[in-house]
Amino acid sequence: MSQNKFSCFPISEGVAEGEILISNDPINFYIVEPDSGKVIEKGHSLENMSIADKILVFPSDKGSSVVQMDGLYQMSRFNNMPKGIIVRYPSTVLVSSTIIMNIPMVSEVEEGFYERIKNGDNVVLDANNGTVTLK
Repeated sequence: MSQNKFSCFPISEGVAEGEILISNDPINFYIVEPDSGKVIEKGHSLENMSIADKILVFPSDKGSSVVQMDGLYQMSRFNNMPKGIIVRYPSTVLVSSTIIMNIPMVSEVEEGFYERIKNGDNVVLDANNGTVTLK
């Protein structure tokens, strides 16, 4: 597409705008404090960082459907879910969880995206039209 607009594969519908937070590690939403959105998994690349209201970029999820869904549900009770998700390798667990929780999610972002982004970048994730735009 353009220099700042990347095509992607839409998974869970919706549009979200916000700050990117990149994880090098798979994420288990059950190992996140619901009342703060902070990742509490020891040794995780986002340990002690909040994923609340971020456009979360990560390679994949880990954990069973029960813990993933419950982790997101508990965060939703405190309004601390991510605004959107960009994932390299989506699982059926993550797909179903984001659809149920109404979190826009995409994968298969166009070549060059991952090399361009850094923590704190502002993006518009448009899972309705299959684009991610750096602002």
